[in-house]
Amino acid sequence: MFFLDVSLEITRCRSISASSPSVVDGRHITRNTVSMSLRSALRAQTADCHAAVDALFGSFNLSRTQDYKAFLRAHARVVPSVEHALENGGIGSLLPDWPERRRAHLLAADIRELDDRLPVPLPQPALRCEAAVWGAAYVLEGSKLGGVLLAEAVPDHLPSNYLSPQGPKGAMRLFMDRLDASKVDDPILAAAAARDVFELFLKAGQAELEAVP
Repeated sequence: MFFLDVSLEITRCRSISASSPSVVDGRHITRNTVSMSLRSALRAQTADCHAAVDALFGSFNLSRTQDYKAFLRAHARVVPSVEHALENGGIGSLLPDWPERRRAHLLAADIRELDDRLPVPLPQPALRCEAAVWGAAYVLEGSKLGGVLLAEAVPDHLPSNYLSPQGPKGAMRLFMDRLDASKVDDPILAAAAARDVFELFLKAGQAELEAVP
């Protein structure tokens, strides 16, 4: 039943993401939604995809080395691509401490320490406006919170720099403050970009999970 539930969550996320950009969570964006803070709008309009990603990656048994390697490879298919896309989209001008927030190098270091291969990254998402940049950054920054919890399942003898990064003090609060203070006036574009990044995580996670021996 667990894997059936995961499949249903993924199907729901993908079916909605394939809909018109003006339709999120099965409904048209309303005036009230547009008037939300960008943080609240993103949370509301990506909740289904967030749940699908959590369910999928929660099915990796991180106490098993093979599962943990697959988990890291899945993230390595996505994180470098999204970080590069963010940099091409101008994230450095939106978040001055961006260099300290990057994690692709930590991910690569953990994979190499496990004597595993770095996978071929998925194509970069297209981030053509500031709203899209914020939407994609929202997913990567938010994943750090889940990573701290997942790190507790990783045995002490395995590297976990990626899941337990030592970022700037108060980094998450600062990110959310800047997100809400942004000049984005179209949360639809931000939500669409965030959903695209969640979709990349779903694609990568499924591919690696199916290959776990």
